[in-house]
Amino acid sequence: MSDLTVHPASSRRRPLHPEITEELIEVLVRAFYARVRADGVLGPIFERVIGEDWEPHLAKMFAFWSSVTRMTGRYKGKPMVAHLRLKQVRPEHFEHWLALFRETARDVCPAEVAELFIDRAERIAESLQLGMFYRVGMPVDEFRKA
Repeated sequence: MSDLTVHPASSRRRPLHPEITEELIEVLVRAFYARVRADGVLGPIFERVIGEDWEPHLAKMFAFWSSVTRMTGRYKGKPMVAHLRLKQVRPEHFEHWLALFRETARDVCPAEVAELFIDRAERIAESLQLGMFYRVGMPVDEFRKA
């Protein structure tokens, strides 16, 4: 006998909010990365990695945020692996990134939707920071000082 359990469609994961559309994701991602590119701290870091052609990166981010907020499964990447390669990124860059993301989300999204995006961004940033900077024996609340 198989251990495979089939769940009805009604039990599948649903989008976080009905107002989160693919169009809104694209508006948010494009607005956010326009601010990143113009930012004196983050812009040079991203420019070194992405170069002049941002469309492939933006397409990945559309798929990523679609998967995170709409549960589409479009994103097939490995964000931890990608971020571990970024040796110039430091813990303080994450808070700066989050500040720009919070500001952008609140500018372009309805309030309730903005807070959902921000919540997910904060969780993802914490996970990436733990993976990149936490070391065994280091108190978890102190890892950002690494």
